[in-house]
This record gives sequence, C-alpha cells and structure tokens, in this order.
Amino acid sequence: MDKQHCSNHACGGLIEDGFCNRCGIEPISAITSVGTYTPAASGTYRANPTGTATLSRTQPPVWNSQTGSVGSVGTGHSTRRGTSRRSSTRRSGSSHRQLGLGLVQIPEMPALDPATVVMSEQVVPTNKRFCPGCNEPLKREKGFCPKCGNPYCFTPALVAGDVVAGQYEVIGAIAFGGLGWIYLAKDTALSRWVVLKGLLNAQDEAAAAAAVAERQFLAAVKHPNIVGVYNFVQRGTEGYIVMEYVGGKTLKTIRKERGPLPVTEAIAYIHRILGAFAYLHRHEPTLVYCDFKPDNFMVEGDDVKLIDMGGVRLVDDPGGDIYGTRGYSAPEAGDGPTIVTDLYTVARTLVVLIIDFRGYQNSYEFTLPSPEEQPIFAKHESLYRLLLKATRKDPDERFQSADEMASQLAGVLREIVAIETATPRPSDSSLFGGESPAGQDGSTPAGAALLPALKVDASDPAAQYILSNVGHTKDKRLGIYSLAVARFPNSIEAKLRLANSQIECGDFHKADNLLTELEIADPFDWRVTWTRALAQFTLGNASAAAALFNLIYSELPGELAPKLALALAADVAGEKAAAIQFYDMVSLADPNFTSAIFGLGRCLAETGFRPESIAAYARVPASSSAYTRAQIATARTWLLSTAAGDPTPEDIHRAWETIEALALDALQHHQLVLEILQKALVIIEAGTVTTGSPLRIFGKSLYPGPLRKGMEEALRTIARLVENPDERINLIDLANQVRPVSIV
Repeated sequence: MDKQHCSNHACGGLIEDGFCNRCGIEPISAITSVGTYTPAASGTYRANPTGTATLSRTQPPVWNSQTGSVGSVGTGHSTRRGTSRRSSTRRSGSSHRQLGLGLVQIPEMPALDPATVVMSEQVVPTNKRFCPGCNEPLKREKGFCPKCGNPYCFTPALVAGDVVAGQYEVIGAIAFGGLGWIYLAKDTALSRWVVLKGLLNAQDEAAAAAAVAERQFLAAVKHPNIVGVYNFVQRGTEGYIVMEYVGGKTLKTIRKERGPLPVTEAIAYIHRILGAFAYLHRHEPTLVYCDFKPDNFMVEGDDVKLIDMGGVRLVDDPGGDIYGTRGYSAPEAGDGPTIVTDLYTVARTLVVLIIDFRGYQNSYEFTLPSPEEQPIFAKHESLYRLLLKATRKDPDERFQSADEMASQLAGVLREIVAIETATPRPSDSSLFGGESPAGQDGSTPAGAALLPALKVDASDPAAQYILSNVGHTKDKRLGIYSLAVARFPNSIEAKLRLANSQIECGDFHKADNLLTELEIADPFDWRVTWTRALAQFTLGNASAAAALFNLIYSELPGELAPKLALALAADVAGEKAAAIQFYDMVSLADPNFTSAIFGLGRCLAETGFRPESIAAYARVPASSSAYTRAQIATARTWLLSTAAGDPTPEDIHRAWETIEALALDALQHHQLVLEILQKALVIIEAGTVTTGSPLRIFGKSLYPGPLRKGMEEALRTIARLVENPDERINLIDLANQVRPVSIV
C-alpha cells in the first residue's frame, strides 16, 4: 500500500501513524523603526536603529512597530469580544517542517541517563514555598497556612523503592512543580522508564479518585511533540499521571547554561512546539495547555516535546483548576484559559529565551521592553512586531490559532536567516501571490500594480467561481465580481474583489462603501485594510497608504508583501532610506520579487551608492526572465555621476562589458551602445577625466573623435532598424550633427 503524502503545502513528508514524519501535524483531510542607512560589511544594507525615517515631519514614523492592530486602529471600529474574528492566516501547514525548517543548524541533545536526573537533595527551597490555596509565602516544610488555614506539605510523598499501583517502582524525585513532586519510576510490567506527576494532594481517597477520573481525557492525546500519557493511578489520597520519560534537557536548563539563545535557534524550538499546541487546540474536545514556559518543554535528540501535562484542561470546563505562572500568563487567563492565552504564553517564552528579560514578572509582566532597551528587537523588527501582536492587551488583537502564529513565525525565521547569511530563503505564501506580472524597468517607482494579489480563500462560497474567472480586463472583472456578489451574497472574497475592481476603475466611493460594510461585519479582517491601502496608493496618497500598510506589517510580520508595499509607498513619497530598508529585506529573503531588487538598485543609485546599487542588481539570478533588464540597469548605473565624481574610464569600460555579454536584439543593442558612447563623450569633453586611457569601448578609444564616430555609426544603424520614417529622418540628422569634423 502506498504511503500517504502530507497534504500540507510544501511539506513533502509522509503520514506515519496518523502524523506527518516531517511537520508532525495531522493531514488536513483528517481534521474538520526603519533607520538611516550605512553599508554593512557584507556589502548589503542593514538598518541603523539610531536613525529615523518618516514620511512627514508632522507625522510619527509610519512604520513604527508599536502601531496598533487592524481591529483597533485605522478602521474606525472598536474592538469587540466575541466578534467573528477572522484568522489572519488561513489554516495551512505550509510553514511546518522539521525543527528549524531546515534553515537552522540545531545542536542535537544526547539522551541523558535517567539515573542522573534524580535530585540528590529533595527539598523545596524556602523562596519557592507558597500556599496552594492563597499563594501566601511559607517557611516551614509542612503545616497549615497562617493566612487561609489550608494544609500544606513540601516533603515528597513517595521515596525510592515505593511501588505505586503494583507496577511503578519509584527511583526518586526529579523536580517540584506547581502540582507537587514529580518522580522518576520504572514500569516493572513493561520494563521502561516513566514519570509520575502528581494530580492532587487531597484529604480523602474519594477526592483523589475523582481527580484521576477527571484527567482521563489526556489518554487520547497522541502527538510526536507531546509527552505520552500512559496511565492514571492512585495511591492513598494522591493521584498521579503516568507519563513517558523524555531523556533530554528542558529549555529552562539550556537557557540557564548558555544564557540568551541565538534568535534563530529559539525560534526553531518555538515554531516546532506550536505544532503541538495546534494539535491540542484542534482536539475534540478542545484542550488548552495553560502553563507553558521554558520549564515545560524539552529538547530530546533533534526535536522538542511538551513534557508536563498536569495543567492541561478542557477549554470550556467551568469548574476546572487554572494553572499559570506570573510573567508568562495573559492578563485575562485567570478568567479562564483559552487558545489565545496559550499562544500568549508561547510568545512570552520566546522572549525569555532570547533576551535577558529582567522584570518580566513585575515591571514587564504584561509588556515588552522597547527596541531602545533591547537592541535585538531593533535588529529584528519583524520578530518584535510578531511578539507585540502575540501579547497585545486585547485577546481579539492577538494570533487566534497556533497555525496562524507558526506561519508568521516561519516567515520571520526565513527573513532573519536570509539577512544573516545573505542567502535567499524563498517560500510560497498562503495569503499572497508571487511577483506581480506588471514588473518594472527600475527607472521610476511604480504603484499598486506591482504588489502581489491576495490569494482566494478556498473555503469562501464564491471561491470556485472567482478562480474560474481570472485573466480578464479590468472592465470585465468589474462585471464578473458584481455578478459574484449577487450570486454569493455571503461571500467576503467576492466583495473584496469587487471593491478592488472598483478601485482599478476609479470608482473609489463605491469601493469605500463596500469596504465599510465588510469592516462592520468583521473589524479584524486585515484584507479590508489592505484593500483600503491600495485605494490610497492608487489615489496618490502615499503617506496614507503607508500608514495602512504598516498596520498590515504588524498584523502579518512574517509576510513579504506588506514590506514590499511599504517600500513602494516610501519610494513614491521620496523617503529613500525607508524604501531601501524594505526593498532590501524583501529582495534578500526572496529575489523572485524582482521589483524589490530594481527598487533597491534605483534608490541606492539615486542616493549616491553606486557600487551598492550594482550589487543589488546582481541579486537577480541568471535564470530569471528579469536578468537582462537587471544587467542593463547595471550598465546604466556604471555611467552615473555621484557625489564622489563622474564615472571613470574603467567604469565606462565595465558598462560596455556588461552590455557586450548580453544577447540583445540589434535595435536594443545599438541604442545602449549609443547611450554609453554619449556618456563617455560628455565626461571626456567636460575634462573631468583624462583622455588617453588604453581602454576601448565598442572598438573605440576614449577620445572625442573616435567616440563621436562611434555615436554616428550607432545612430545610422538605429535609423536603418526603426520603421517610422519621421524617426528615421530625425536619427540621420542627429548622426550628421554628432559626427566628428573632417579636416580637408
């Protein structure tokens, strides 16, 4: 029987035991501060966080990462709990692969001898003794809380040699957690190591039995990145979960041993564990982890696992216990944990892993340090925006699913790796199409036509109709989408595309009314804000468009399309430093966005960075259909004058070599020959360079006479190739004017 391939886009894994052997999730079918610029040592450009770039002296920076969300800023509608919150990423496994997505080298963790993990001194430190009832600090190991009267005991209930349920022989305690002691034991029946995790220290056996029964749902949890739950047992007034022993190190231990982890490594761990959260959240019934932190997931071999299932609960359990840790838990978690509060803890854990996060349990309990306080946030703007989104005060403004967060985190990881290694890391987006077919020649900044189109949500009722009617003129598209709205009145896709067509046709009033209708229905749908930004861009309001694109960047920090949009808006507005920043980010991550490369090269040239501009054009691979255009742009850049002076004879020679290496049609070739000869003549006749260089271009020495002769020949050749008689006559006249004076 053939193995089933993973249905998650671009994964390529095989389904084994119900899960992909690469991404670790179920198949879809199985589940219903831009800065000023200084050149970096590598020759590419990096942001200088000490500078600023704004569209107007009267406005704050439009790309300020502190900007609010789509649902609360820019739409005119207030945030509403319980609204039909649309996930900013369609459910997709496209970003899930092996640990690190194959982009990051992760040190493998050798398995630890179980005997070495047993605590030599099984004592709870005084500073970790708190009443389980009221959280009052306690000094004694055993007694009654002086504040609430609840009994407590910090001594292990089990000791080495104890046998629980006639099967599990205790080796010793390995940790003390929120629910009490955790023990290493040997399963004498199956000859394997296990972990016993306390469920309840009750006053009677009936309560302990009830606690065991309440946790039976954990037996159904089966995922490669979640510790296996084998059994539930009781010993007197205590109940225990019997779990798989994982022989690695917790991220808390790794963080303590090594200090803040490299950003890419930490992201790899978190991205991978998000697959486990996605599984729990899709489980029937829905489960929430509640108390995620570096203590609770472990590196074992070349993968990670959630290792403590003691705090897992049903999401809609009104009477279940709620567990959490200050500094990691969301502000509203005490009212009842949710999928969103789980993801909040994941984001806070990532922050703790990558920075020295002092004050995370007090002064920064519900906030993040600024980029000024933590340079790593200034260096990795997209990561900072992702963390801000995941930890916003309003739960409706955060990531709404683990898949959504993982998809954006994967994009951030690709961007960081591409920038740090100067190696492109392209990947298909589940939200946007690729490079716009509009293209550009790099001579001027273009508008909204260069931006990738939104992909159609396959779950939308009009999706099939829309996908079967592509490739028409803008006027015909207007009619098609009008009909789609009439036929599918509940379709958001049809209305979005109708609004976009209305913008293309100049009917901005109708588009605005339609977008307002969509905003009222769902103020969190970022696609509406994106479409409004396109309208502003089309109207020529670059600053207004940039402010809206900036909201999308904060909403989708792992996507390239919003960054390309910001680059174009800044370019049009004349803010070249900001444009360079975003063009650079996009083209480094994915050189298939050639419009970003052309924009980067042109902006660098316009600001006097000629060699850097030429290096930017070199990002277009020889296999690209834009390669010839990039080489022509390179040749023209060699001819530019900068603050450092006019081109040298060597620069002119490089321009000639670049053109000569291209397979151009005769007309285009001679037009470029004329352009290069003319520039050489101008600078030589101006006296800015010395004549007499031994270099030759197109067979002509760098003297006025030979250069003029070459220009005359080029003009006459072009005249023979053009079809328009008037143009031909004009070219002959120019040839007569430019030819060198003959001495009789």
